[in-house]
Amino acid sequence: MPVGMIYARRLAVVATSAALTVTGLLATAPAAQAAMPTPVSASTARTYLAALTVKAEGSTTGYSRDLFPHWITQSGTCNTRETVLKRDGVNVVTDSNCAATSGSWYSEYDGATWTVASDLDIDHMVPLAEAWRSGASSWTTAQRQSFANDLTRPQLIAVTDNVNQAKGDQDPATWLPSRTAYRCTYVRAWVQVKYYWNLSVDSAEKSALQSVLNGC
Repeated sequence: MPVGMIYARRLAVVATSAALTVTGLLATAPAAQAAMPTPVSASTARTYLAALTVKAEGSTTGYSRDLFPHWITQSGTCNTRETVLKRDGVNVVTDSNCAATSGSWYSEYDGATWTVASDLDIDHMVPLAEAWRSGASSWTTAQRQSFANDLTRPQLIAVTDNVNQAKGDQDPATWLPSRTAYRCTYVRAWVQVKYYWNLSVDSAEKSALQSVLNGC
């Protein structure tokens, strides 16, 4: 399908979803919605943030996503992406290859609900390029693989693909979820991941994180 047609389809779906939301016909996040691991509390996040090294971001020189081997096998035929899709969705059905054939996914970043797995990206809460600039450039490949497939910390989440692509490798100083109700959870997760992996923050990033945490 041409890119233009795909984009038009996405716009049509989003427009329809918005209209249904107004009329109250589109359900909000299901009560039984699965999710990534719950981040630390706002209080703990503030403590963690105060402990992080503050310095200017490093360069992306030498960076490649291939240096962060991701979507490795987690169990059986299921890789990391498929594991997160099953975890974050409702009534997810998978085939013998662990690919999701049906289900429902609520994107916390923008409030959209999807029923086709290809409409979801698995976002790295702290993007790989951001991690590289914050200290991961000195890691071993094994460490970068663990980071890129971290299911224990709140580092991976299924969200609307277009939204994830708009986020790119930006930190909270320049990008936050459009769904303001999720921003507190988002920054708590961001700080927890950076703290656990001993990654630095730059001054603008720290200010943005503090600002959101102060309202949590």
